[in-house]
Amino acid sequence: MKLGARIFKTGVAIVLSLYLAQLLESPAPVLAGIAAIFAIQPTIYRSVLTIIEQIQGNLIGAGLAVLFVLLLGNHIIVIGLAAIMVIILNLKLKLENTIGLSLVTLISIMETPGSDFIPFAGFRFGTIMIGVFSAFIVNLVFLPPKYENKLYFKLSHTTEEIIKWIRLGTRYDYDHNQLKSDIEHLKDNLIKISQFYTMYKEERSYFKKNTLEKSRKLVIFRQMNSTAKRALDTLKRIHRFENELLQLPEDFQLSIQEQLDSIIYHHEQLMLKFIGKIPTHHLSLEPKLSLDYKELFTLFLTHQKGVSDLNDPHLYHTMQIISSIIDYGEQVEHLDTLITSFHSFHHNEITIEQEPVE
Repeated sequence: MKLGARIFKTGVAIVLSLYLAQLLESPAPVLAGIAAIFAIQPTIYRSVLTIIEQIQGNLIGAGLAVLFVLLLGNHIIVIGLAAIMVIILNLKLKLENTIGLSLVTLISIMETPGSDFIPFAGFRFGTIMIGVFSAFIVNLVFLPPKYENKLYFKLSHTTEEIIKWIRLGTRYDYDHNQLKSDIEHLKDNLIKISQFYTMYKEERSYFKKNTLEKSRKLVIFRQMNSTAKRALDTLKRIHRFENELLQLPEDFQLSIQEQLDSIIYHHEQLMLKFIGKIPTHHLSLEPKLSLDYKELFTLFLTHQKGVSDLNDPHLYHTMQIISSIIDYGEQVEHLDTLITSFHSFHHNEITIEQEPVE
């Protein structure tokens, strides 16, 4: 099990919130700790949104708690009705993420009303807001996440795994059960990549130069993700239609293998090219990807003429493999164009550091 920054940030936020609540002599400092747990977010941008939403949600919880106690008392049925109203209002105002903490605020205020109920409610509300602000401070200054690193390394490792399996698949040298299991794992990785991409996109740049650079990186990372998806789609078709591949003429099989070898080699080079592992002055000397669509189509058409039944599923399955290879190759070509363009604007400005620990 790996301990990520968010786990440590949660602990620090709890400590800070409890310390501040005790320092301010809050009657229930534990509420600040609970609020801090709800308010921790993975990015600074989400922290800003969260603190705005939590203020609104907690005002709803505190306001309804005071209103219900003053009008109806604090019977357990009344607390239940108030909770329903809090949930409805939060949903109406599209504050779904604040429902949990709003209910904590509501119940903490309604549980023990006394003669000084209004000041009591104010203290409870203030204590909870201490936790929210503590979490915001921790999100702001403690271990700021570097989603660019996480995104690149997740993309790089996933791409490497897919390419490895494609290379083995075209040579029919792999364990079927292991590949089937790994395909599911690779699907999960692509979902995580999309999450990292969203979080990286939410990170804010404060200088125009960095904003322009990040905008271009976002386009490249999106294309890297699309290219990895096409590679995985090609791998799935190779695995699913292995029997169809084996029935193809030997020259057709060899052409497919050569074309895929060319694509995956270029794909590997592009992942290194982006972070400068291939020297910039060597970029123009690299051989361009030459996917011979004409050869593949010619071989496919020749193969089609030799099939007596045009409704034979074997023919359609072969066509799916060819179309997947062509689509994958085009995605790699587009990625090459984007990375080359990026390096023409930003020389040696890639800031990918060592692989992050999750």
